Amino acid sequence: MKTLNKFIIAGIIAVISFSSCADYLDVSSYFEETGTIGAAFKKRNYVEGFFSNAYEVMYDELADITIGGKGGFSMWATDDLLRMDDNACKLYQNGEYNANNLLKENDKWKRVYETIRKASTFLQYVDSCKELSLNEISEYKAQAHFLRGYAYWILLREYGPIPIMPEYGLDISLSYEQMAVPRNSFDECVDFIANEFLRAARNLPTSWTPNNIGRPTRGAALAARARVYLLAASPLFNRDGQELFNLKDHEGRQLIPQEYDESKWARAAAAALDVINLNQYALYTVPKSNSTTEPPVNAAHPEYSTLNFPDGWADIDPYASYSQLFDGTVQSSKNKEVIFTRPNDNKDGIRQLVSLMMPYSLKGANTVAVTMKQFEAYYRYDGKTVEEARVAGEYEFDNVPDNQKRTTVASTAGKYPYIGRMVSLKFVNLEPRFYASIAYPGSIWEAESNPNAYRNQQIFYYQGQTDMNGNMYSNPKAFPITGIGMRKFYNKSDGLTEGGSITDKFEPAIRYADVLLWYAEAVNEIGEENSEYTVKTWQNEDIVIKRDVDELRRGMKPVRMRAGLPDLSDEIYNNRNSFRSRLKRERQIELFGECKRYYDLRRWRDAQVEENIPVRGFNTDMPSTGTSWLRFYDAVSHSSTYPKYFVSKMYLWPIPQYELTRNKKLTQNPGW
Repeated sequence: MKTLNKFIIAGIIAVISFSSCADYLDVSSYFEETGTIGAAFKKRNYVEGFFSNAYEVMYDELADITIGGKGGFSMWATDDLLRMDDNACKLYQNGEYNANNLLKENDKWKRVYETIRKASTFLQYVDSCKELSLNEISEYKAQAHFLRGYAYWILLREYGPIPIMPEYGLDISLSYEQMAVPRNSFDECVDFIANEFLRAARNLPTSWTPNNIGRPTRGAALAARARVYLLAASPLFNRDGQELFNLKDHEGRQLIPQEYDESKWARAAAAALDVINLNQYALYTVPKSNSTTEPPVNAAHPEYSTLNFPDGWADIDPYASYSQLFDGTVQSSKNKEVIFTRPNDNKDGIRQLVSLMMPYSLKGANTVAVTMKQFEAYYRYDGKTVEEARVAGEYEFDNVPDNQKRTTVASTAGKYPYIGRMVSLKFVNLEPRFYASIAYPGSIWEAESNPNAYRNQQIFYYQGQTDMNGNMYSNPKAFPITGIGMRKFYNKSDGLTEGGSITDKFEPAIRYADVLLWYAEAVNEIGEENSEYTVKTWQNEDIVIKRDVDELRRGMKPVRMRAGLPDLSDEIYNNRNSFRSRLKRERQIELFGECKRYYDLRRWRDAQVEENIPVRGFNTDMPSTGTSWLRFYDAVSHSSTYPKYFVSKMYLWPIPQYELTRNKKLTQNPGW
């Protein structure tokens, strides 16, 4: 009997390996597994191996922060970042894909549905394993519900309404025609996915040991549920336009709600509040020390420099609090801001991203460009935008002669926080998140694990300029065309030369700052002052949700205090449109480089405006001297290098043609 079990297990593993590219809706895999898998699930080692295999996709296709590969190029297909060394990025930005050509990297349909199939199979058979305790089975099933819900969530945000498969798979006695599966409505998808996360939350632990990184907790399940509800409340899917009017199933049924439902915002707010009320998470902060570089005192609100966090920043280091959250200084298991993360040490993950960001003269690819739009989004230290400072006559860059604008700080090193010598006043007195995220011309790359000759280089992104050793700052054929690089996720010890090393990083898939901003966004969209909604919490208790300035501050203020920025004014909090605009800007800044912007612009229905604005940056074609550097370009000289294009059909990805051919009840997204 033991020998027979070995053959059964080996056969099943072989089948899984052979059919690893099979789609959930390709039912041949069911014929192959039926009759053997039930017996194999009686053994602990197979149960654990099968479940580990099911998790595989979570760390590649389901990852957000990738340089490409299986995770796709969504991170590079929006208005804040460009990657200059891969043609796929241009194809994404320019919409050069269709149902027959999904650019390979973004064809998630097959592998994600395979994950759903594996999770469903696991849920069907795991109870038969007598070698597991009841508590182990309960916990395993909770993880499987999370995994299945997360996989459906990825499909939902990419393709819109998708087919929800039967709980335990398809009836293999039916014909292929009878097994054709139509798309569920958007609301049906949301309800199913949210319920998967709720089922997971009830039996998941509140934390895991450090060697279980990537496994979901109760907080992760509740946060994922809140994110699904936020998507459902957002304008793209909560009827606020015509883009998806023609999204119907094979019988002509509308799949997107045709009437606006404000209560969906209340549901999203309550779900985010469920996470907040766990009292398990907090924004990551670094205590103030002798090495802390403090933001200048805000003359209008000096109290913030004297009050402790979260009412001010007197006791924290705003720069380190933000930069160390991403640079590997602290492990994810010891960071209370991290709600859900994944190991990200694969060849397409953050480690490789750092090598793309680092300067060419430090052996990096130097091919990550930040757009001028992202650069201009950051606030100044006093909370004003650059435009507001300019109107008030407080913008330093405007107050020096043209022939000094490029290197005005040459004789005033140390006068401005975070800034070194030879740096233009265009980059002074900005908020700490700017210096932690953006490699502006003249920024220092410490690279402390490199040999001495490759440390502490001041990098300027001018074509043809070299460092003191004669090394070119940029590869003439692959360089940041905007003249602005990326610094987020970089650790000052990171180095790429012989003997150098890259600090281990983790992916902040869901973090507490994101949840706080979800809550503020949802509360802001509730109706007039007297409008309120009674919503159920995850524990089935009633809670009242309404637009309340104190609740808006509860979500927004801590994020700004951690960044060393003053709170928004009462005037902004009391105006729904003004707060919405600032909320969007806050998300653009706080979540930069985390692949949130791509999906935000789509769910807000802003992509057709924002992603058709030409790429802007500094004139890197100019030599390293003179004032011509100050000219911006609007993707004129580089238009052939990096085109921009967005039309309404691009709000959703096309369903692969091979799936439409197989499944006759499946319909294509509008425009494709």
